[in-house]
Amino acid sequence: MKQIRIAIAGLGNCASSLVQGIDYYGSMRRNGTERSLGLMHYNLGGYSPGDIKIVAAFDIDKRKVGKPVSDAIASAPNCTKMFHSIGRRSSVKVLMGRVLDGVAEHLCNYPEERRFIVADKKPVNVSKILKETGAEILLNYLPVGSEKATAFYAEECLKSRVSLINCVPVFIVSNRVWARRFKDKGIPVIGDDVKSQIGATIIHRCLAKLFEDRGVKIDSTYQLNVGGNTDFLNMLNSNRLKMKKISKTEAVQSQLQVPLELENIHIGPSDYIPWLNDNKVCFLRLEGRGFGNVPMHLEMRLSVEDSPNSAGVVIDAIRCCKIARDRKVGGVLVSPSAYFMKHPLKQFPDEEAKAMVEDFIRGKLER
Repeated sequence: MKQIRIAIAGLGNCASSLVQGIDYYGSMRRNGTERSLGLMHYNLGGYSPGDIKIVAAFDIDKRKVGKPVSDAIASAPNCTKMFHSIGRRSSVKVLMGRVLDGVAEHLCNYPEERRFIVADKKPVNVSKILKETGAEILLNYLPVGSEKATAFYAEECLKSRVSLINCVPVFIVSNRVWARRFKDKGIPVIGDDVKSQIGATIIHRCLAKLFEDRGVKIDSTYQLNVGGNTDFLNMLNSNRLKMKKISKTEAVQSQLQVPLELENIHIGPSDYIPWLNDNKVCFLRLEGRGFGNVPMHLEMRLSVEDSPNSAGVVIDAIRCCKIARDRKVGGVLVSPSAYFMKHPLKQFPDEEAKAMVEDFIRGKLER
């Protein structure tokens, strides 16, 4: 049976939802029940979600390091919904990664069940593990602001010729220097900063483009997000937010023919509310002028479990990366990055990016 061998850096809430989902949809295949609920593709390039196999995992938290992946994903400070009970414990144990800038200093002021606790372990040789396990793709799920740690894992991918799917807002795949390095080694990569299926960014992009396509001039807009997971706790440190705000803002601005002045657009995390756990609440507003220069505004509230909302997108990204490896295509995968990520190397309208992804799956050459 064909397999897609993946490694994961960061066993947080997003990884938890992904690991649950891989087993959940694999069980659906075996049981013959409804298979496509919640997925953009059940079969993508000949691969189903159940073909994804986790062969290595890295984290720095003492409650996860040394545990089987299936146990680690339910360990504190993870707080996302456990929507699926994995029937069999994973034989893959979580290994100690490099900390670097992966843990923000302010987290020590919060209860242990809400924050990271660094394990007293020696970091493993990541590139060696990737080679030994036969990993083909590494998913980067490190905390926002982990610039040095993300660069470290990118280097380890280059050493081991493993593909990188960068799910966080640190600009690797969308950086032309990094992109060239992966291209020169023939390694396909996707990034940066994953979009959710129905999340704040994709909705904001669609609404902004709708306003413009229908002749309404946008004067100002904001997107405020609150939540109670470690991501929102981590982002209380504004110094870690620079790339996150750039990523989310550019994702919306890219849909406008004339971008808004920076004083008229505000997008970013607003606050940490512990009892929300992994539930993310988005408050979105667009103000504009339509026919006859008459003002109008739109306000929207979105409430969604944050981590499962991105897992289905990542499952598609994994399979697109795998078929690129099968075809021996290297470098930045333009269409999957444009459709699945907030900050790709090149932005496209979502409907165009979707059509490009379908062409890519069918084997059409990238632009």
